[in-house]
Amino acid sequence: MTTPLLSLQGITKRYPGVVANQDVSLTVMPGQAHAVLGENGAGKSTLMKIIYGSVKPDEGQVVFKGQPVHIRNPQEARKLGISMVFQHFSLFDTLTVAENVWLGLDKSLSLAEVTQRIVAKASEYGLDLEPDRPVHTLSVGEMQRVEIIRALLTEPQLLILDEPTSVLTPQAVEKLFVVLHKLVSQGCSILYISHKLHEIRALCSACTVLRGGKVTGVCDPREESNASLSRLMIGAEPPALEHVSREPGEVVLSVQGLSLKRQDPFGVDLEGIDLQVRAGEVVGLAGVSGNGQRELMWALSGEDTRAGAQCGPDSIRMSGQSVADLGPVPRRQKGLHFVPEERLGRGAVPSLSLSQNLLLTRSEAVGAGGWIRTGTLVEQARGIIERFKVKAAGPQAPAQSLSGGNLQKFIVGREISAQPQLLIVSQPTWGVDVGAAAQIRGEILALRDAGCAVLVVSEELEELFELSDRMHVIAKGRLSPSIARAEATVERIGEWMSGLWPAAVSADRHAEGVPHAAA
Repeated sequence: MTTPLLSLQGITKRYPGVVANQDVSLTVMPGQAHAVLGENGAGKSTLMKIIYGSVKPDEGQVVFKGQPVHIRNPQEARKLGISMVFQHFSLFDTLTVAENVWLGLDKSLSLAEVTQRIVAKASEYGLDLEPDRPVHTLSVGEMQRVEIIRALLTEPQLLILDEPTSVLTPQAVEKLFVVLHKLVSQGCSILYISHKLHEIRALCSACTVLRGGKVTGVCDPREESNASLSRLMIGAEPPALEHVSREPGEVVLSVQGLSLKRQDPFGVDLEGIDLQVRAGEVVGLAGVSGNGQRELMWALSGEDTRAGAQCGPDSIRMSGQSVADLGPVPRRQKGLHFVPEERLGRGAVPSLSLSQNLLLTRSEAVGAGGWIRTGTLVEQARGIIERFKVKAAGPQAPAQSLSGGNLQKFIVGREISAQPQLLIVSQPTWGVDVGAAAQIRGEILALRDAGCAVLVVSEELEELFELSDRMHVIAKGRLSPSIARAEATVERIGEWMSGLWPAAVSADRHAEGVPHAAA
């Protein structure tokens, strides 16, 4: 029999108050794409960090090519032939593609030699890259190509990919999968982490399922359905969303002629943004990351208050009142609640407890004179934890102690339970497992059905198709025409993500009475 490329035997890793991995065994064969599937907090990331040398296991053995190994750091992992592409890129914006790749390679190579190797490897795998371009001029998809090329230049025998498609258009995903299939055919093994079950079934021939830090199953995902994989992962199928068409009410959010120059030197200028969100509807905003979503969110949340002075008081209105020059607090007092893309640092203070983090956007526990009723605050946090099934040690648990998906559930729950008139949520289920994603989406639809106006910004097209009544696409700081969900297709939205939408708006969309941006 063929010797496994990688074998984990009885891996256990404990942290204070939690066992991240418990007696985990996993086998990856040469030339195999192997998925690691599990709900948030299941221990996937810890296991990958152990393989890559970032974390040391408390118990168990790592065997690579038949030999027990003690991988003390990522440098040793790379020498063995193990490379990893993380979900969040580690690139320097001001350096070129070649310089970024050079940083992670053998220093005996000259920059010119690295540049030649990049060109050769990019040509071999059909990954279009210009080595001399500064990283800040690249799209997110191009940045991921840089990370993959950097990993491939180490000639890995095992490539670990963590949520590699979370920021890619459908067309870019197809190109990535061509590369991954070619790697597997050449004998490279892939460990693939994703919450997108259809991707796992399309790429992988084996799957190890984790639940609560333990292995609960090993299967061939090609022989499974999304429903059966969900049952293995969370013990049940996620509830089906019920999206009932409704007639929207009055305009709650109105954006007209919003044009703002970037504040970040690597940001994006907003150009002539026109947008309306009505009571009782969900408007979805699609687009590849880095096309103006961040700048638009800052302008709508009140973090950027230049709109009033530069674009006029009518540029941003809520329920007929101008809020263009108001900051986040007065906008919140008018009924706007906001879920930012960045969980730690913007959505939550890492060192504060979950109950204390409620005070960032909620004031129900603040009494006369500013006194905080701690008992009320703790009970409020406990209610959110229970309602949104947040895995945490309780209301006093620090935000930084939660897995990314569980912190996301708490932050979304904090804003939804405030019963806002307008909810703006960016990446509502980023990094969240299928069960939690279904719950969050169900809560958003329930809020919409109760009359709330909802704007959802997401790079998950499947999510936008499930939630939205209407959709826009943002590309290079410009907003596409509005399109009804019934008219939208993945292919059309994918084209629009490149800025290729029609200049004219059809008469039937004019009949909706919704203003559109000129293309």
